Amino acid sequence: MRGSVRKRGSTYTWYLFTPDPVTGRRRQHSKGGYRTKRECQASLNDALAALRVGTFVESSKRTVASYLLDEWLPAMQPPRVRPSTWLSYQRNLERHVIPALGEIELQRLTPAQLTGFYRSLLTGGRLDGRGGLSAKSVKNIHGALHPALRDAVRWGYVARNVADAADPPKVVTPEMQVWSPAQLRMFLTYVRDDRLYAAWMLFATTGMRRGEVAGLRWVDVDLAAGRVTPRKPRVEVNYKVHVSEPKTAKGKRSLALDPVTAAALREHRARQAEERLIVGPGWQDSGLVFTWGDGRPLHPERFSRWFERLAREAGLPKIRLHDVRHSYATAALAAGVPAKVVSERLGHANIAITMDTYSHVLPGMDERAASVVARLILDDEPPSEAAR
Repeated sequence: MRGSVRKRGSTYTWYLFTPDPVTGRRRQHSKGGYRTKRECQASLNDALAALRVGTFVESSKRTVASYLLDEWLPAMQPPRVRPSTWLSYQRNLERHVIPALGEIELQRLTPAQLTGFYRSLLTGGRLDGRGGLSAKSVKNIHGALHPALRDAVRWGYVARNVADAADPPKVVTPEMQVWSPAQLRMFLTYVRDDRLYAAWMLFATTGMRRGEVAGLRWVDVDLAAGRVTPRKPRVEVNYKVHVSEPKTAKGKRSLALDPVTAAALREHRARQAEERLIVGPGWQDSGLVFTWGDGRPLHPERFSRWFERLAREAGLPKIRLHDVRHSYATAALAAGVPAKVVSERLGHANIAITMDTYSHVLPGMDERAASVVARLILDDEPPSEAAR
C-alpha cells in the first residue's frame, strides 16, 4: 500500500485506501491543506507507518469541544467516576479548557498549545479577571485533560496523547502544618462541652477525612465492638454537597475506636436522642451521626469553619481541619505504629503514599529503630564462661 498525493488548488492532499473491517470493501482516507508536496508526502508516510503498526486513525474534523462535551464527559458520568470527580472535570473543562481550546480540531491539538494554555492560566486564568490561577489549580485542569486525551487515543480518535508531552506547572507542596500530641490534647480539652465533641475526637484519634465524618451514619457505627466503618462520605463541590463513594478502594475500611472516643460517641447519641424527642414531628431523620439540633445534615464546610473558630479561641496555632488528619498520622508514626497500619487506618491506596506524605517522620523512626535493635543485640547479659 503506497497511497498518493495530489494537488488541489493551491494545497496538496494525500489519499490512501484501507479495507472496511465489516464489508471488506475499500475505504478512502484523505487529508489535505498541506502547502508543499514534500510536507504532504511526509504526512502520508506517517499515516502509512501508523497503518502498518495498527495506530492509524481516520481523519476527523471533531473539535476539542465536541469531543469533551458530547462524548467524553457523558461517558465519564457516575458510577464510572465519583460524582465529585465528575463535577470537578466538568467545571474545569467548561470554565477553562473549552473557551481557550474548544474550537481546535482534536487531531491538530499539540503539546505546545497545551503548554501555552497552562502558562496563560498561570498569568491570567482567574474568571474574575484578578490575575492567574495557582499552580495546583492548573495542575488540576491538566488532571482533567490528560485522562480525556488518553481515552481519545483508546477510542481511536487520535494517535497519541499530547498531554503526555505537555509541561504542566510543578506544584510546590507547602510545608506540612501539624499539631503536636500535646496541642491536640489541649484542643480536645477545650472543646469537651462542644456539641461536636465526638466529631473532634474522631478527627483526632482516627485520622478520618472531613467527608467521612460528615457522612458517617449510625448504621456505620458499632459501639458494642468499638468500630466505625465510613461508607458514604459527604463531599462538597462548589459548596454543593454530594454523597460519594470512598476516595479509594482502601477507603472502605473498618476502624477500631479507643474507649474514650467510643464513650464520646455514646454521649453524642444520647444527646441526639434527647434532641429528637424535643423536636418531635419536625425532626429530619437523615440517619447521620452529626446533624443540626433538628436532624438536618451538617454541611461539610461547617465542620471546617467550626474547627477554625474553636482552634482560634483555644489559642492554638492555625491549621486546617485536614491538618488534624496529618497530626494524627505524624503522631502515630512517631509513636512507633507500623506505617502499614497507619496507611490502612488513613485509607490510603497504598503504603507508598503514606511513606511519601509523612517522610518527615521517617528519620526519627530510623534512628529509634537503630537504637532499639542495638539494645536488643548489645545490652543483653554478658556471655558466660561456658559460652566463651
